[in-house]
Amino acid sequence: MEFKIDTELCVASLACVRVCPADAVAVEADTIRIVDESCTRCGICLPACPHDAILALGDLARATELALGGKAALILSVEAAAYFYPATPEQVVNACYAAGFRMVHRGVIGDELVAQEYLKLWGDEEWGTMIRSTCPVIVETVRKEYPELIPYLAPVQTPVAAEARYLKAMYGRSLPVAYAGVCLTEGGPDVDAAITFEELDTLLDKRRVRVSDQPNYFTRIPEERRRHWSTAGGLPLELLTQERQSSRRFRKVRGLGALKPIARAVVERIDLGFVDILPCEGCLDHPLLGPKDELFRRREIVHATEPPRAAAPVVEPEVARRVTVGAVFEVRRNGHAPAPEAVDEVLTAIGLAPNGRPWDCGACGYDTCRAFAEAAVQGRTTLRSCPPYLNRQTEEAQQQAAVDALTGLATYRVLRDRLGNEVARSKRSGEMFGMLFVDLDNFKQVNDRFGHEAGNEVLKSAAQELGVVVRSTDFAARYGGDEFVVLLVRTGVEGAVGVAEKVRARVEAMGRRLNYPDGLVTASVGVAAFDPAVPEQEDVLVVADRALYRAKAGGRNRVATGDN
Repeated sequence: MEFKIDTELCVASLACVRVCPADAVAVEADTIRIVDESCTRCGICLPACPHDAILALGDLARATELALGGKAALILSVEAAAYFYPATPEQVVNACYAAGFRMVHRGVIGDELVAQEYLKLWGDEEWGTMIRSTCPVIVETVRKEYPELIPYLAPVQTPVAAEARYLKAMYGRSLPVAYAGVCLTEGGPDVDAAITFEELDTLLDKRRVRVSDQPNYFTRIPEERRRHWSTAGGLPLELLTQERQSSRRFRKVRGLGALKPIARAVVERIDLGFVDILPCEGCLDHPLLGPKDELFRRREIVHATEPPRAAAPVVEPEVARRVTVGAVFEVRRNGHAPAPEAVDEVLTAIGLAPNGRPWDCGACGYDTCRAFAEAAVQGRTTLRSCPPYLNRQTEEAQQQAAVDALTGLATYRVLRDRLGNEVARSKRSGEMFGMLFVDLDNFKQVNDRFGHEAGNEVLKSAAQELGVVVRSTDFAARYGGDEFVVLLVRTGVEGAVGVAEKVRARVEAMGRRLNYPDGLVTASVGVAAFDPAVPEQEDVLVVADRALYRAKAGGRNRVATGDN
């Protein structure tokens, strides 16, 4: 089985990212995909998606082909009773026969084989810690996230794999085997096709078989349905009784989050006994079967159809001896961890929160910034999914737009905003403010004779001279090219002229200090003032600009005032 995202329904809410325990969801801008090699098929993401955009897909085409062939065996999970309700189990089995399957098994034989194997292990008093291995989600999570627990997995196959091997041992290796259930990764190579109950319903519909039309009794002699050792899921009844006795050799644990403390315990050499761990409350609690609030309803339905218990073993001993129920879990070296340097680089790009700690806001779908950074290094997400990073980029872009890169002064865009605010403040307070429009004389000649780098140096030096003259409450900006504007708070025309003279003198001295010919590097300054007492007055910046042209026309390197 594989999980896929329906792009037509997905709106990138990141709900699947937040709940995925395997970090198997990749986010690229507004596109989300599931990383197949990392997905453990736990199905937790299905009910989490509010838009039903996640699809669980089995091999429906192959299963349909096997049904058409008329020679395949179908292992029908006992949870089918809850899915197809109010149809009876007899009707469902009859429908599967009508669709073309040669035989239909209810998974009891596989449970019996696995339970017998667990009983053998249970008889050994020396195993210390053993983790249930009949849930493929647990096995895959252990292999990918907690390889230190692999030696502690019980060496037992899943019930579906055991039953498939039993059927092939009884009827020949060429027997095709299909499986219909909720946990479609547990069959392994012995199962030729695995499908969900929804896909089985689709198969029956394609074969024009209606479950509700089938008789309420078995039309064929049913395959073995009695139990001797086992309970549903393959654990022996004798072992489960240990739970009720609070045995130290048996621990019932639910949820993938428990694997981390279990791993820590075994590393510290603490014997836990047999750990019956499942990601949920069994297959009846699987997301493919429906919402959690219907769990007890499903339990009652399945419990009412539970096979009776036999007084003697129900498996054929001769056949069972030819079936290998044991499993070997390869310990693989985890070489997929992201490079620490690359993770730190992403964390640096994200930055820290105002309190000096990582943001860990969860808006990206990951619990921590480090988890997000590791996923980003592995190509499962991008920085465009990180709101703090985007906010930081926006602030930096705004700062770059507000500050001239060459001179360090404010830009024209900021000047207009500040000028508007100052006019409003002046009208409220009744105080004047002054405006200087500064232009470097002969700047083109500097560029032509000494090069643009020399021109840039003159611009930066002129900006530094402005910074020396103006107060901290004043405002200086680069208007464009070789022109500068200075806003002088609470300053009239006379005060502004005094500041303008200082600016002119300092620029002239700067030119001599930089060893330029006398009179080459100078400044002309136009002065204007905004008087809130004067109604309907002209834009003070326009007046200062007009005064600048008057200074230029008067011979340059001088100060002129406006006419308002």
